[in-house]
Amino acid sequence: MQPLRLLLVEDEERLAGNLRQGLSEEGIALDWVKSAEEAEAILARKSYDLMVLDIGLPGKSGVDFLRERRRGGDSTPVLFLTARGSIDDRVSGLESGGDDYLVKPFAFAELLARIHALSRRRPAVQTAVLRVGDLEFDAVKRRARRADKTIALSPKEAMLLELLMRRVGEVVTRDMIAETVWDSGYNVFTNLIEVFVNRLRQKIDADPKNSMIATVRGVGYSMKRA
Repeated sequence: MQPLRLLLVEDEERLAGNLRQGLSEEGIALDWVKSAEEAEAILARKSYDLMVLDIGLPGKSGVDFLRERRRGGDSTPVLFLTARGSIDDRVSGLESGGDDYLVKPFAFAELLARIHALSRRRPAVQTAVLRVGDLEFDAVKRRARRADKTIALSPKEAMLLELLMRRVGEVVTRDMIAETVWDSGYNVFTNLIEVFVNRLRQKIDADPKNSMIATVRGVGYSMKRA
């Protein structure tokens, strides 16, 4: 089996050195760079199974770097590793295309578990275009439309919408959303799910008083059938 190939983008040398040693001992092939600009240079020559990315980098921020990579079609799973732990910071990181978010300081065992969880993520072979009433979502192109109007979605909003549409009429629990959209990266003590559901409602609902996404109090959410 090929070793997991990881790119670490981190300017804190002591932390990077410790991670490099620890991950190498776990059999992970790791390259380390200190800035987004260095990451861009190495990514022009090599590909990786995933990236661990700091936000507060010298020069271009990790968020701006990843947003540009996603626009260019790079789908490499990314774990943000940062000292910035507010809800706004988490939302910004995840909406830029991040797949997971871990706040410093952290336990190495948790970082390792999240890396392995991201490395196991594989796209499922499922129906490509989902429809609920006049709402349509293309699961391949990651595009949503309603009444012939394109809806701009962040990567996490797209994952949430796909989950709800694939289970239309069913109750999707908060645990199901956390597991599908964030893997091990969801902190149960935050209101991140509510934030993303509300943002999704604002984008897809023609009538805010009659949302397509119903709240099932104390349990989760459900996409209404047309």
